[in-house]
Amino acid sequence: MDKLLLGVDFTCAPGRRKPITVARGRLAGSVLRLDGVDLLPAMAGFEALLATPGPWFGAFDFPFGLPREFVDSLALGASCDAVITELQRRCPTRMAFRALVDAWGNARPAGRRLLHRATDTALPGVSSTSPLQTRYVPVGFMYYEGLSRLVRAGVTLPRLRAGDPARVAVEAYPGLLAFELIGRRSYKNSDAPDRLIARKDLVDALEQGRSRLGLRLKLGHALREALVDDASGDRVDAALCLLQAGWASERSQGGLPEGVVDAVEGWIATA
Repeated sequence: MDKLLLGVDFTCAPGRRKPITVARGRLAGSVLRLDGVDLLPAMAGFEALLATPGPWFGAFDFPFGLPREFVDSLALGASCDAVITELQRRCPTRMAFRALVDAWGNARPAGRRLLHRATDTALPGVSSTSPLQTRYVPVGFMYYEGLSRLVRAGVTLPRLRAGDPARVAVEAYPGLLAFELIGRRSYKNSDAPDRLIARKDLVDALEQGRSRLGLRLKLGHALREALVDDASGDRVDAALCLLQAGWASERSQGGLPEGVVDAVEGWIATA
């Protein structure tokens, strides 16, 4: 059966102004066809997506784990399931999670509070945000809301947990692929001409297959315009995640390196 691919630009508090953005596609050889982009303004829509019968393979833009030092010091567990379950038992709300992170960090030296995972600093040219960050870009809240739903939905996470083999998810980071294609140029959160051009250049590069992933994005005129004209950059990010899903779906264990992936930290696909 033809496998559905998903690229998911996630938000921990979806709404009409900032929905969860999902790019859908199919892979044929080295060509990844973008079939559509869905906007999910409520978490119920995301949960329904995860419950969709397979086969599907998705790349999700939120952390699948927390720094080992943080996990071990608080005795949260030895697997991604155990950690998120125990964390939500101790912290029934996102704000309780923030309070736990703040209390732990405030007892540590400056510069050792918002720790990174090994994968966050293994990215060529860029570094992803610490999953302990609950302000500004609240990546920690994305972990709290996102991973818990993947686990409850029974999805397989390569090298992290065994679940339904027809529904598989890996952690994505669109900024990694964007940096490879256009460097440090900003392309999000503005309709300024320079960012519009950056989004156009990103989409052009994806269509031409210029990334190291060896995949070429195929999309129609209307979808191309939708990606370029979206000033938030969320549709482009979902498409970038989709390319990471396509690459990972063709590799054993999602292409995550054997012997490197920590069971509580996880790993970013394609890193």
